[in-house]
Amino acid sequence: MNISLIVATRGRVRELDELFESLAAQAEPGLEVIVVDQNADDRLAPVIAAWSDRLVLRWERSARAHANHARNLGLAMARGEIVGFPDDDCTFPPGVLARVLGAFAAEPGLAVLTGPAASPAGGLGSGRWRRSPGPIDEANVWTSVIEFNLFLRRRVALILGGFDERLGPGTELGSTEGNDLVLRAIRAGFVARYDPAQRIVHPDKRLTPVAVDRAALYARGMGFVLRRHEASPWVWLPFMVRPAGGALLSLLRGDVLAARYYAETLRGRAAGYLMHDADLGLPLPALAEAVEVRRPLPALAEAAEVRLPLPALAEA
Repeated sequence: MNISLIVATRGRVRELDELFESLAAQAEPGLEVIVVDQNADDRLAPVIAAWSDRLVLRWERSARAHANHARNLGLAMARGEIVGFPDDDCTFPPGVLARVLGAFAAEPGLAVLTGPAASPAGGLGSGRWRRSPGPIDEANVWTSVIEFNLFLRRRVALILGGFDERLGPGTELGSTEGNDLVLRAIRAGFVARYDPAQRIVHPDKRLTPVAVDRAALYARGMGFVLRRHEASPWVWLPFMVRPAGGALLSLLRGDVLAARYYAETLRGRAAGYLMHDADLGLPLPALAEAVEVRRPLPALAEAAEVRLPLPALAEA
């Protein structure tokens, strides 16, 4: 079984080099890495050259600074049976790809597999994460998904239309595109599972000035996706109450930075939830595979296709 990792990147060089180092250490012979470069210059050329003899790399350029557009470009070109979407500033702990591929091989009906963020300092990264493994549903998806630790069967990702380009970095709805994709998969009848031991390391950016500045943008995406998928009040209400309480407690403690973060989070979630066109464009049209294959890869070309039942997707 082969795997394609699609990396949308912009503005980072050293971090991409560190990601490549962690991927080479996985020693997976069927690994393909597709770099969708959104930089206006050739800053990545030395990094690509340095790793081209140690990784199966494809370097594609995109003039559009939009994470989901880049991911969908890479998805259309991918040749692995399984696809993943690591951020350009994360790293893969030893053995994580073997764990992912083993899970898909052991369960032919599995379509989506996720895990949490890990902190470089150890333990879980920022966000609220489920502690127990198991199926993902419309109630627990909010604590089970992060884009850089999201893996799908490529055929399923294509049928679902990939990521919604209305969401994510580069848009006014700056996050929660992974949750949206997983929810669309679940509603189409596909099996999605969460594994808390499947961890990918990502910089911990909570309660930093950068996090505060983009809190409302990211939160707006979450509010929008909560509304789009008609989350019950028992699901969406805590996402409004917690930041309100966090802002109040932070003010009482004199922590102005934290109070700003929680207040901006609440403002963004409320604004996203109140948008009335959440279902616009659904279902997404299926993505077509790219016709051109620039470098034939025998190991990837021999990947066996797992045929999943698709009665609910006949009209995609």
